[in-house]
Amino acid sequence: MNERIVALDVGDRRIGIAVSDRLGMTAQPIETYTRVGYGPDVRHISALAQQYETTRILCGLPRNMDGSQGGQAQKVREFASKLHEAGLSVEYYDERLTTVLAEDALLEANMSRANRKKKVDMVAAVVILQSYLDAQVAQSKRSEATNESEEEPEEEDGDILEMEDEEGNVISFVLSARISYRGEEYVLLTCAQDAGDIAKDETFIMKSTMDEEGNPCYQSLDDERMISEIYAAHLRQSEQDS
Repeated sequence: MNERIVALDVGDRRIGIAVSDRLGMTAQPIETYTRVGYGPDVRHISALAQQYETTRILCGLPRNMDGSQGGQAQKVREFASKLHEAGLSVEYYDERLTTVLAEDALLEANMSRANRKKKVDMVAAVVILQSYLDAQVAQSKRSEATNESEEEPEEEDGDILEMEDEEGNVISFVLSARISYRGEEYVLLTCAQDAGDIAKDETFIMKSTMDEEGNPCYQSLDDERMISEIYAAHLRQSEQDS
């Protein structure tokens, strides 16, 4: 049985908190915690981790849409360092889309603006954790498929794709899912290793297309709203498939 994971959406005033089930399949909301200071905040998170019998903490890491990290990301890392000093094991996960998705989910539930403000951080933590868990399942399926077959299949979910960044560095991504949206095909890619400003397990949505020679290629997207809509479509499809 897997060790549970406590996920945090860390803000200046509030921390949204979620936890995984014991099988590591689903994310469940816990609370929106109002921050007091480093000491009380760390003690509160540590107590929750102890309650759920885990030392694993997943922090959403805010990034700009170009992948760079700003001041808020540094604040999250500073808080995470305090959790690490308290004996907790901290990982990071890209949270660029989570607040938008959380707001959309609460709007669909016809929740009032006041209640949305109270719950959006907690729902964002759920989205962060569920995204991470889904990426782990995709990687696990890829490993199983590799062990069961020696053939070289066409690109399928779980395959490793290699891409060059602007500086010519080769970065490996896991093809976590294919997403059909408004007649176009997109892919959900998960970074397979730390690479510069890109963290391991950070996710990206790109448009799937072909180059002039008919080879598959992937185009980055800059529209944050469109990216969130595509990812929401992926989550709905995943729920239907399960």
